Amino acid sequence: MGWRLALHKGIAGAALSSARAAATGEEHGAMQVQCQQSPVLAGSATLVALGALVLYVAKPSGYGKHTESLKPAATRLPARAAWFLQELPSFAVPAGILARQPLSLLGPPGTVLLGLFCVHYFHRTFVYSLLNRGRPYPAVLIFRGIAFCAGNGFLQSYYLIYCAEYPDGWYTDIRFCLGVFLFILGMGVNIHSDYILRQLRKPGEITYRIPQGGLFTYVSGANFLGEIIEWIGYALATWSLPALAFAFFSVCFLGLRAFHHHRFYLKMFEDYPKSRKALIPFIF
Repeated sequence: MGWRLALHKGIAGAALSSARAAATGEEHGAMQVQCQQSPVLAGSATLVALGALVLYVAKPSGYGKHTESLKPAATRLPARAAWFLQELPSFAVPAGILARQPLSLLGPPGTVLLGLFCVHYFHRTFVYSLLNRGRPYPAVLIFRGIAFCAGNGFLQSYYLIYCAEYPDGWYTDIRFCLGVFLFILGMGVNIHSDYILRQLRKPGEITYRIPQGGLFTYVSGANFLGEIIEWIGYALATWSLPALAFAFFSVCFLGLRAFHHHRFYLKMFEDYPKSRKALIPFIF
């Protein structure tokens, strides 16, 4: 009987030790990723610096309307493949991080807000890119875009999942409500404006025509204005430094692109509406 009792105690002790080890492993696994402020600050500063650099250089990016004049000898990819490859990291990186979080319809604010980020880039990756009728895209810009989208996607995801802390009533906070409203409004303007631009050109055409309708009645860069509104709303809803830095970059990059588009239209079309502004109705 003694040896049986000892055997049972030994088995029970081993099972208890294994359970403790497993629990400790799970605890360490759950705490494995901890917020580090240094990469958050560095990433945010990089976005601000890139935005300032775009304004300082003040040259149009070499794709779309400006591809022939800037990079006439550059290797190009079809527009649909180029946009798909470029935008994919902005969806795949956050979606991969979200997939590791507990599933919940209305979970922590950070996961819900990152879900909005994924919604935007799901559309850009799997809808906008496949409907695109633009010109072939310079390959060198694709690689730059992939690097930017992967870095920004990781920055926004890392902060919202591992660093952001929101009070219990954040879903009813005016910053969240107004921010989400602006995000949805801006995305709607962006999608509608892209639709108007697609209708100007049949598949295979490279002819330019004056866009009409929607916010194009007031500005040349209605699609850019919509996306800027989106990211300003996102920065408000997340109340975070990385999102604010990304909104600043978007204003610089897309605002400058709207300015160059406006100049392009004025030079190409003598009958272009003189009252139409570049980006902000009645102002700029």
